[in-house]
Amino acid sequence: MQARPDDAIEVSVVMPCLNEARTVGRCVEKAVTALQKMGVRGEVIVADNGSSDGSPAIAENHGAWVVPVEQRGYGSALQAGIAAARGRYVIMGDADDSYDFSDLYPFVERLRAGDELVMGNRFRGGIRPGAMPWHHRYIGNPVLTGILNLFFRSPIRDAHCGLRGFRKDAYERLGLQAPGMEFASEMVVRACLNQQKISEVPIVLHPDGRDRPPHLRSFRDGWRHLRFLLLMCPRWLYFVPAVVLVVFGLGLMAWLTPGPRAIGGVVFDVHSLLLGSLCAILGSQVLWLWLHAQIYGWTSGLLPPDRVSLRLFRQFRLERWLVTGVVLLVAGLGFNGWLLAAWFREGLGPLDVQTTLRFALWGFTAMILGAQTIFGSFFLGMIEMAGQARKLASASTAKTEHQRDPEPSGAH
Repeated sequence: MQARPDDAIEVSVVMPCLNEARTVGRCVEKAVTALQKMGVRGEVIVADNGSSDGSPAIAENHGAWVVPVEQRGYGSALQAGIAAARGRYVIMGDADDSYDFSDLYPFVERLRAGDELVMGNRFRGGIRPGAMPWHHRYIGNPVLTGILNLFFRSPIRDAHCGLRGFRKDAYERLGLQAPGMEFASEMVVRACLNQQKISEVPIVLHPDGRDRPPHLRSFRDGWRHLRFLLLMCPRWLYFVPAVVLVVFGLGLMAWLTPGPRAIGGVVFDVHSLLLGSLCAILGSQVLWLWLHAQIYGWTSGLLPPDRVSLRLFRQFRLERWLVTGVVLLVAGLGFNGWLLAAWFREGLGPLDVQTTLRFALWGFTAMILGAQTIFGSFFLGMIEMAGQARKLASASTAKTEHQRDPEPSGAH
């Protein structure tokens, strides 16, 4: 590799590469020509992920700067290539000739206008015959993009387009870490969570020039994208199902407490009441998981705090939750104590099964909810303590570093 000049770079084009000897040369040549036509000071970086077919040499011969990347994975290659980029703006895209690197001006134009992330949109620009499998075009991409938009309120309509541009300083604030194909989703998700300015430009997708199957595996990588979206959104993974379960469960129990109900000839009785109790208990447990996941996400830096949930946590007091849990536990014990007293009044004889089961289910449900609240609140208190300890440790480290390296005094 030859040393790069020290001229100021405005645009860096970064391409991940793994055995793309047939196409990487064309991609680099198109990108170099495009930068020259725009009159932009730029560079082309090929992040080679262990090619064995001569791809690095071909890329260098066509004008690219090759960065070898040992850790395998789409995300790993891109992270290394972007880290090496010197441009104010970075445009990334695959080296399989499916994206037209000769038409980069729309990305540069939007970035110069102040956008922090500019996505290509293949559905607006056009998908050439044979360029995208039908299940990606009509199922995979629309479903995953729809889920991303629902979870994170994204304005994007093609969230998995590999051709995209961004400001490097905005990218560095995101702290991306995904090593695999889900890197593409992580970029969009974190940009949305950090409220960055996002736009789209139409692009054309061409059939790739490979003579082998693509690295992408539809179901494996689709699941990895979906898994990442769920992990990054505790609200939809935990909170929404929890609220549905609790409301449905308690509502069903309240509806059936007076006695059996009939709808269209179908009778709902104590077995349905038991179902309501189970739903309420499960919903409560999932609700506590949401609280723990949300707060762990903030304290670990994985998630930025949102205003509503942060306000709830600031009002958190261990003693207040303990009182709530004890009240529920005592109420449950009261229900069952009342039933026990009624049993003794009957001389330990048989009771009305229907009435007994109804009150017993309310009692056991309240007891379990109370126990969950007590133990869950202690765990929240532990997470709060851990967060405070991390803050103190960070402040102490910063103070120590400042003492070791004080600001230089003015010249005399």
